[in-house]
Amino acid sequence: MSKLSIIVAIYKSERNIRPFYEDFCRNIKPYIEDYELIMVNDGSPDNSWKIMKELAAKDKKIKLIKLSRNYGAIEAVFTGMKYSSGDCVTDKACDLQEPASLTLEMFQEWKGGAKSVIAVRESRNDPKVTKAFAAVYYWLVRKLVIKDMPQGGFDTYLIDRKIVDQIITMNDRNSPLTLQILWMGFNPQKVYYERRKREIGKSSWTVSKKLKLFLDSFVGFSYIPIRFMSGIGMIFFLISIIWGINLIVSKLKGTIPIQGYTTTLVMLLFSAGLIMFTLGLLGEYVWRTLDAARRRPITIVDELVNMEDEK
Repeated sequence: MSKLSIIVAIYKSERNIRPFYEDFCRNIKPYIEDYELIMVNDGSPDNSWKIMKELAAKDKKIKLIKLSRNYGAIEAVFTGMKYSSGDCVTDKACDLQEPASLTLEMFQEWKGGAKSVIAVRESRNDPKVTKAFAAVYYWLVRKLVIKDMPQGGFDTYLIDRKIVDQIITMNDRNSPLTLQILWMGFNPQKVYYERRKREIGKSSWTVSKKLKLFLDSFVGFSYIPIRFMSGIGMIFFLISIIWGINLIVSKLKGTIPIQGYTTTLVMLLFSAGLIMFTLGLLGEYVWRTLDAARRRPITIVDELVNMEDEK
Protein backbone atom coordinates (compact mmCIF):
# COMPACT_ATOMS: atom_id res chain seq x y z
CA MET A 1 0.00 0.00 0.00
CA SER A 2 1.51 3.32 -1.11
CA LYS A 3 1.39 6.19 1.36
CA LEU A 4 1.30 9.80 0.18
CA SER A 5 2.51 12.64 2.40
CA ILE A 6 0.96 16.01 1.55
CA ILE A 7 2.71 19.02 3.08
CA VAL A 8 0.90 22.35 3.40
CA ALA A 9 2.64 25.51 4.63
CA ILE A 10 0.19 27.77 6.48
CA TYR A 11 0.68 31.52 6.91
CA LYS A 12 -2.19 34.01 7.25
CA SER A 13 -4.58 31.47 5.75
CA GLU A 14 -7.35 31.17 8.33
CA ARG A 15 -10.03 31.64 5.66
CA ASN A 16 -8.52 29.02 3.35
CA ILE A 17 -7.90 26.08 5.69
CA ARG A 18 -11.43 24.66 5.93
CA PRO A 19 -12.22 25.06 2.18
CA PHE A 20 -8.86 23.44 1.42
CA TYR A 21 -9.60 20.46 3.67
CA GLU A 22 -13.11 20.07 2.25
CA ASP A 23 -11.66 20.10 -1.27
CA PHE A 24 -9.08 17.50 -0.22
CA CYS A 25 -11.73 15.20 1.28
CA ARG A 26 -13.94 15.52 -1.77
CA ASN A 27 -11.42 15.32 -4.62
CA ILE A 28 -8.26 13.59 -3.36
CA LYS A 29 -8.89 11.45 -0.28
CA PRO A 30 -11.25 8.91 -1.96
CA TYR A 31 -8.69 8.16 -4.67
CA ILE A 32 -5.53 7.42 -2.67
CA GLU A 33 -4.77 4.31 -0.63
CA ASP A 34 -3.09 5.87 2.40
CA TYR A 35 -2.07 9.40 3.29
CA GLU A 36 -0.95 11.89 5.89
CA LEU A 37 -1.78 15.57 5.66
CA ILE A 38 1.03 17.55 7.29
CA MET A 39 0.09 21.14 8.00
CA VAL A 40 2.92 23.43 9.07
CA ASN A 41 2.01 26.65 10.87
CA ASP A 42 4.76 29.05 9.76
CA GLY A 43 4.32 31.48 12.65
CA SER A 44 0.93 32.64 11.36
CA PRO A 45 -0.39 35.55 13.50
CA ASP A 46 -4.08 34.87 12.85
CA ASN A 47 -6.38 32.04 13.99
CA SER A 48 -4.86 29.46 11.63
CA TRP A 49 -3.42 27.31 14.43
CA LYS A 50 -6.78 27.10 16.23
CA ILE A 51 -8.55 25.98 13.06
CA MET A 52 -5.80 23.49 12.29
CA LYS A 53 -6.15 21.92 15.74
CA GLU A 54 -9.92 21.64 15.34
CA LEU A 55 -9.47 19.71 12.10
CA ALA A 56 -6.71 17.53 13.56
CA ALA A 57 -8.99 16.57 16.47
CA LYS A 58 -11.47 15.12 13.96
CA ASP A 59 -8.96 13.52 11.57
CA LYS A 60 -5.95 11.80 13.14
CA LYS A 61 -4.23 11.63 9.76
CA ILE A 62 -3.83 15.39 9.91
CA LYS A 63 -0.45 16.04 11.51
CA LEU A 64 0.38 19.51 12.72
CA ILE A 65 3.67 21.29 13.19
CA LYS A 66 3.83 24.71 14.79
CA LEU A 67 7.06 26.64 14.18
CA SER A 68 8.43 29.05 16.75
CA ARG A 69 8.17 31.99 14.33
CA ASN A 70 7.75 32.82 10.66
CA TYR A 71 10.63 31.25 8.72
CA GLY A 72 9.25 31.14 5.18
CA ALA A 73 7.31 28.71 3.00
CA ILE A 74 10.40 26.84 1.77
CA GLU A 75 11.66 26.28 5.31
CA ALA A 76 8.18 25.23 6.45
CA VAL A 77 7.90 22.62 3.68
CA PHE A 78 11.41 21.35 4.48
CA THR A 79 10.34 20.86 8.11
CA GLY A 80 7.27 18.97 6.94
CA MET A 81 9.55 16.68 4.92
CA LYS A 82 11.55 15.86 8.05
CA TYR A 83 8.40 14.69 9.81
CA SER A 84 6.87 12.90 6.82
CA SER A 85 6.64 9.11 6.61
CA GLY A 86 5.10 8.58 3.18
CA ASP A 87 6.55 6.59 0.30
CA CYS A 88 6.33 9.81 -1.69
CA VAL A 89 5.87 13.45 -0.72
CA THR A 90 4.17 16.41 -2.36
CA ASP A 91 3.65 20.02 -1.33
CA LYS A 92 0.35 21.76 -1.86
CA ALA A 93 -0.66 25.39 -1.45
CA CYS A 94 -3.60 26.22 0.79
CA ASP A 95 -4.97 28.88 -1.58
CA LEU A 96 -6.79 26.40 -3.89
CA GLN A 97 -5.09 27.83 -6.98
CA GLU A 98 -3.90 24.34 -7.95
CA PRO A 99 -6.60 21.82 -8.99
CA ALA A 100 -6.96 18.71 -6.83
CA SER A 101 -6.64 16.56 -9.94
CA LEU A 102 -3.03 17.73 -10.23
CA THR A 103 -2.04 15.87 -7.05
CA LEU A 104 -3.69 12.68 -8.31
CA GLU A 105 -2.00 13.00 -11.71
CA MET A 106 1.44 13.37 -10.13
CA PHE A 107 0.71 10.46 -7.80
CA GLN A 108 -0.15 8.23 -10.77
CA GLU A 109 3.08 9.23 -12.51
CA TRP A 110 5.00 8.21 -9.38
CA LYS A 111 3.18 4.88 -9.21
CA GLY A 112 4.19 4.39 -12.84
CA GLY A 113 7.86 4.55 -11.88
CA ALA A 114 8.78 8.25 -11.86
CA LYS A 115 10.89 9.29 -8.87
CA SER A 116 10.36 12.99 -9.48
CA VAL A 117 7.27 14.69 -10.92
CA ILE A 118 7.00 18.45 -11.42
CA ALA A 119 3.81 20.42 -12.14
CA VAL A 120 4.51 22.98 -14.87
CA ARG A 121 2.24 25.99 -15.27
CA GLU A 122 0.92 26.30 -18.82
CA SER A 123 -0.83 29.53 -17.88
CA ARG A 124 -1.61 31.51 -14.75
CA ASN A 125 -4.43 33.87 -13.72
CA ASP A 126 -2.21 36.28 -11.80
CA PRO A 127 -1.62 40.05 -11.96
CA LYS A 128 0.53 41.28 -14.86
CA VAL A 129 3.38 42.34 -12.54
CA THR A 130 3.49 38.85 -11.01
CA LYS A 131 3.51 37.26 -14.46
CA ALA A 132 6.32 39.55 -15.62
CA PHE A 133 8.49 38.84 -12.57
CA ALA A 134 7.93 35.10 -12.94
CA ALA A 135 8.75 35.14 -16.66
CA VAL A 136 12.03 37.03 -16.12
CA TYR A 137 13.00 34.90 -13.14
CA TYR A 138 12.45 31.56 -14.88
CA TRP A 139 14.15 32.77 -18.07
CA LEU A 140 17.26 33.79 -16.12
CA VAL A 141 17.27 30.54 -14.13
CA ARG A 142 17.00 28.54 -17.34
CA LYS A 143 19.81 30.49 -19.03
CA LEU A 144 22.23 30.96 -16.13
CA VAL A 145 21.49 28.40 -13.40
CA ILE A 146 19.75 25.15 -14.40
CA LYS A 147 18.86 24.67 -18.06
CA ASP A 148 16.20 22.07 -17.19
CA MET A 149 13.91 24.64 -15.56
CA PRO A 150 10.59 24.52 -17.50
CA GLN A 151 9.58 27.67 -19.34
CA GLY A 152 6.50 28.18 -17.18
CA GLY A 153 8.36 27.29 -14.00
CA PHE A 154 6.96 25.16 -11.19
CA ASP A 155 6.24 25.38 -7.47
CA THR A 156 4.47 22.07 -6.93
CA TYR A 157 6.10 18.67 -7.17
CA LEU A 158 5.85 15.07 -6.01
CA ILE A 159 9.06 13.26 -5.13
CA ASP A 160 10.05 9.77 -4.07
CA ARG A 161 11.16 8.96 -0.52
CA LYS A 162 14.73 8.55 -1.79
CA ILE A 163 14.84 12.17 -2.95
CA VAL A 164 13.18 13.42 0.24
CA ASP A 165 15.82 11.69 2.38
CA GLN A 166 18.57 13.21 0.23
CA ILE A 167 17.14 16.73 0.62
CA ILE A 168 17.02 16.25 4.40
CA THR A 169 20.61 14.98 4.41
CA MET A 170 21.87 17.96 2.37
CA ASN A 171 20.14 20.36 4.79
CA ASP A 172 20.75 23.29 2.44
CA ARG A 173 20.05 26.75 3.80
CA ASN A 174 18.79 29.62 1.66
CA SER A 175 18.16 27.19 -1.16
CA PRO A 176 14.90 26.76 -3.13
CA LEU A 177 13.61 23.19 -2.95
CA THR A 178 12.54 23.33 -6.59
CA LEU A 179 16.13 23.92 -7.72
CA GLN A 180 17.42 21.21 -5.39
CA ILE A 181 15.03 18.76 -7.05
CA LEU A 182 16.15 19.74 -10.55
CA TRP A 183 19.82 19.68 -9.52
CA MET A 184 19.54 16.08 -8.27
CA GLY A 185 18.26 14.88 -11.62
CA PHE A 186 16.31 11.56 -11.64
CA ASN A 187 14.75 12.61 -14.98
CA PRO A 188 11.77 14.63 -13.63
CA GLN A 189 8.48 13.90 -15.37
CA LYS A 190 6.27 16.88 -16.22
CA VAL A 191 2.54 17.34 -15.84
CA TYR A 192 0.84 20.54 -16.97
CA TYR A 193 -1.93 22.64 -15.44
CA GLU A 194 -3.49 26.09 -15.39
CA ARG A 195 -2.97 28.07 -12.21
CA ARG A 196 -6.32 29.39 -11.02
CA LYS A 197 -7.09 32.87 -9.77
CA ARG A 198 -7.03 33.17 -5.99
CA GLU A 199 -10.58 33.53 -4.68
CA ILE A 200 -10.05 33.65 -0.91
CA GLY A 201 -7.59 35.80 1.02
CA LYS A 202 -4.53 37.68 -0.17
CA SER A 203 -1.13 36.29 -1.05
CA SER A 204 1.70 36.91 1.45
CA TRP A 205 4.30 36.37 -1.28
CA THR A 206 5.80 39.86 -0.93
CA VAL A 207 8.37 41.65 -3.10
CA SER A 208 11.08 41.13 -0.47
CA LYS A 209 10.42 37.37 -0.49
CA LYS A 210 10.59 37.33 -4.28
CA LEU A 211 13.92 39.16 -4.23
CA LYS A 212 15.28 36.70 -1.66
CA LEU A 213 14.22 33.79 -3.88
CA PHE A 214 15.97 35.49 -6.82
CA LEU A 215 19.24 35.88 -4.87
CA ASP A 216 19.07 32.39 -3.34
CA SER A 217 18.57 30.84 -6.77
CA PHE A 218 21.63 32.46 -8.33
CA VAL A 219 24.01 32.57 -5.38
CA GLY A 220 23.16 29.04 -4.27
CA PHE A 221 23.29 27.30 -7.65
CA SER A 222 25.44 29.34 -10.03
CA TYR A 223 28.99 30.68 -10.25
CA ILE A 224 27.80 33.36 -12.74
CA PRO A 225 27.76 36.23 -10.16
CA ILE A 226 31.38 35.51 -9.17
CA ARG A 227 32.41 35.25 -12.82
CA PHE A 228 30.57 38.52 -13.45
CA MET A 229 32.65 40.29 -10.79
CA SER A 230 35.86 38.82 -12.20
CA GLY A 231 34.89 39.88 -15.73
CA ILE A 232 34.04 43.44 -14.69
CA GLY A 233 37.32 43.65 -12.77
CA MET A 234 39.29 42.53 -15.82
CA ILE A 235 37.50 45.04 -18.08
CA PHE A 236 38.25 47.90 -15.69
CA PHE A 237 41.87 46.73 -15.39
CA LEU A 238 42.28 46.89 -19.18
CA ILE A 239 40.55 50.28 -19.33
CA SER A 240 42.87 51.63 -16.63
CA ILE A 241 45.94 50.48 -18.61
CA ILE A 242 44.68 52.11 -21.82
CA TRP A 243 43.71 55.29 -19.95
CA GLY A 244 47.09 55.38 -18.21
CA ILE A 245 49.00 55.02 -21.49
CA ASN A 246 46.87 57.80 -22.99
CA LEU A 247 47.68 60.12 -20.05
CA ILE A 248 51.41 59.37 -20.28
CA VAL A 249 51.45 60.12 -24.03
CA SER A 250 49.45 63.32 -23.50
CA LYS A 251 51.83 64.39 -20.73
CA LEU A 252 54.88 63.86 -22.93
CA LYS A 253 53.25 65.85 -25.73
CA GLY A 254 52.19 68.58 -23.31
CA THR A 255 48.57 68.37 -24.45
CA ILE A 256 46.84 67.58 -21.13
CA PRO A 257 44.06 70.20 -20.75
CA ILE A 258 43.22 71.82 -17.48
CA GLN A 259 39.55 70.80 -17.96
CA GLY A 260 38.46 67.30 -16.97
CA TYR A 261 36.85 67.75 -13.58
CA THR A 262 33.46 66.40 -14.74
CA THR A 263 34.96 63.34 -16.46
CA THR A 264 37.11 62.53 -13.45
CA LEU A 265 34.20 62.85 -11.02
CA VAL A 266 31.89 60.71 -13.17
CA MET A 267 34.52 57.97 -13.47
CA LEU A 268 35.19 58.13 -9.73
CA LEU A 269 31.51 57.84 -8.80
CA PHE A 270 30.90 55.05 -11.32
CA SER A 271 33.93 53.08 -10.11
CA ALA A 272 32.97 53.51 -6.45
CA GLY A 273 29.40 52.37 -7.16
CA LEU A 274 30.64 49.33 -9.06
CA ILE A 275 33.01 48.42 -6.23
CA MET A 276 30.20 48.64 -3.66
CA PHE A 277 27.95 46.51 -5.87
CA THR A 278 30.55 43.76 -6.31
CA LEU A 279 31.39 43.81 -2.59
CA GLY A 280 27.69 43.42 -1.79
CA LEU A 281 27.44 40.51 -4.22
CA LEU A 282 30.46 38.88 -2.64
CA GLY A 283 28.89 39.50 0.77
CA GLU A 284 25.89 37.38 -0.26
CA TYR A 285 28.22 34.41 -0.70
CA VAL A 286 30.04 35.14 2.57
CA TRP A 287 26.75 35.39 4.48
CA ARG A 288 25.50 32.08 3.15
CA THR A 289 28.80 30.43 4.00
CA LEU A 290 28.57 31.78 7.56
CA ASP A 291 24.94 30.69 7.83
CA ALA A 292 25.88 27.13 6.81
CA ALA A 293 29.00 27.03 9.02
CA ARG A 294 27.02 27.91 12.17
CA ARG A 295 24.92 24.77 11.66
CA ARG A 296 21.84 26.29 13.28
CA PRO A 297 18.58 24.39 12.64
CA ILE A 298 16.67 25.66 9.63
CA THR A 299 13.54 25.93 11.79
CA ILE A 300 12.61 25.44 15.43
CA VAL A 301 9.45 23.46 16.20
CA ASP A 302 7.26 24.79 18.98
CA GLU A 303 4.45 22.20 19.08
CA LEU A 304 3.42 18.94 17.41
CA VAL A 305 -0.05 17.40 17.07
CA ASN A 306 -0.85 13.80 16.05
CA MET A 307 2.84 13.00 15.67
CA GLU A 308 3.73 9.52 16.92
CA ASP A 309 7.48 10.06 16.84
CA GLU A 310 9.14 13.40 17.45
CA LYS A 311 12.16 14.11 15.25
